[in-house]
Amino acid sequence: MALKALDIYKLLPRKNCKECGDPTCLTFAMKLAGGKTDVDLCPYLDDAAKAVLGATTRPPIRLVKLGIGERSFAVGEEFVLYRHEKTFYHPPGILFKISDTQTTEDIQAITTRVRDESFTRVGVDLRFNGIAIENTSGTPDTFARAVETVEKIADLPLVLMARDPAALSAALMHCGTYRPLIHAATPENYKEFCALAKNHSCPLVIKANNIDTLAQLAKDCTANGMQDLILDLLPESLQAFIVRSTTIRQLAITRAAPDLGYPVFLDASVMEMPDAAIALGIVKYASVIISYPLSPATARAALTLRQNIYTDPQKPIQMNPGLYRVGDPKKDAPVLMTVNFSLTFFTLQGYLESTRVPCFMLIVDTEGLSVLTAVAAGKLSEMLVKDSIKKFAVEDEVSHRKLIIPGYASPLSGRIEEATGWKVLVGPRDAAEISDFLNEEWKQ
Repeated sequence: MALKALDIYKLLPRKNCKECGDPTCLTFAMKLAGGKTDVDLCPYLDDAAKAVLGATTRPPIRLVKLGIGERSFAVGEEFVLYRHEKTFYHPPGILFKISDTQTTEDIQAITTRVRDESFTRVGVDLRFNGIAIENTSGTPDTFARAVETVEKIADLPLVLMARDPAALSAALMHCGTYRPLIHAATPENYKEFCALAKNHSCPLVIKANNIDTLAQLAKDCTANGMQDLILDLLPESLQAFIVRSTTIRQLAITRAAPDLGYPVFLDASVMEMPDAAIALGIVKYASVIISYPLSPATARAALTLRQNIYTDPQKPIQMNPGLYRVGDPKKDAPVLMTVNFSLTFFTLQGYLESTRVPCFMLIVDTEGLSVLTAVAAGKLSEMLVKDSIKKFAVEDEVSHRKLIIPGYASPLSGRIEEATGWKVLVGPRDAAEISDFLNEEWKQ
C-alpha cells in the first residue's frame, strides 16, 4: 500500500537541507506521497529507506510515452479508480488501424485524415493520435513498405502489430528512432521482442488472456531490461475487458500487484461491437485504443467522450477572462457580460454569431463557475464587474456606457449600475433568446 506523507516523513533524514529543491522535508514527503517527485533527489537517504520509499511512492501505473515530437502522447501515471476521487490525467490515445495489404492510396488517405482532422469543442482541438499498422500479409517487405508510406506523410505515433520479429525489424528500419509501440510479446517470444524494443528504445505491448500469466510476463520482460510496458488483456468480450481491466486497475493502484502497474491496451477493431468497445475503453481504463477508421459522427462522439472523462470533475473548464470580439464590432456595438465557464462562453458566442450582430463579450473571472452558481456563491459581484471593465479597457472600445448582463445575474443589476456608472440591461436567462433581445431591446 502507498505510504502517507507523515509515514514517509519519518523515513527521511529531516535535515531541511533544501538540496532536494523543496524548502522542508515535510514538503518533500508530501510530494513523494503524491508521486510528484523522485526519492533519489534526497542525497541523505540510505539504501534501505530508498528501497522502501521507491516501491511505495512511484506512480502505481507507469507513465509510458509513445512517439516523439509534437504529436507524441503519454499514457499511464494514474492514481485513482474513480475520477471523482481526484481526476484522470492522461487521456487514452486512439489510433486508426490499417493493414499492410491495403493499397498505397488507402494508407495515404487514412494517414492524412489522422494528421489533419480535428474539431474544436469548448475551445480545445480534439484529434486522433496515430496509426496502427498490422502485418496482415505476413511478409517483412510488405510490412516495411506500409510503414514507409505512413512515415512519408506524417510524423505520427505508430503501433507496429506483427507476430514475426523479422517483420518488425524491417519496419523498425523506417521508424525505429521515433518510439513506435511494438505489439506484442507473449510468454513464447518475449526475449526476441524485448531485444527489439531495447535496441530501438521502444515501448512494448505484452499480451495474455490470464492476469497471472500477464503479471509473470511483465516480470520476465522487466528482468530482460524492459521498463516501458503496456498490457494487452486479449478480452474475448466486452464483459471480459471490464472485469480484467478493472481488476488490474485495482491491483495496480493499491500496489497489491506491482507487476501489473502498467497502462492497458485495447484493440477495439477485433471486438464484436467495436464502437461500444471504444467507449468502454475510454471509461474503463484503456490507455491505447486501436480502431478501424470511424465515421465522422462516431469519431466526434468518441473524442467528445474522451474529453469529458479526462476533464477534472473538481475544476470546471475555464476561459481566460477578457474582452472578446464577435464579428467586427464598432464603437456603438453592444457589450455583453458573462462568466468564464467555458460552456457558458461557447454557448453564448454561438448564439451571438448566429445573430450576425457585431458585439463585445466581457468575460469576468468566476473561477469557472456558471452564472447562477457564481451569483449564489458570491463569485460574481458588482466589484468584479467594475474591475473587469477597467482591467480590459472596455470604455476605450465603445462610445456608450451600456452593459448587458445575464438574466440569472439580475439581482446584481442595481449594484452593478451604482459601482460602474454604466446602465445595465438584464438579458434573457436562455442564451437562445439573445437574438430577439438584441433586436428588441438594444437601442442607442
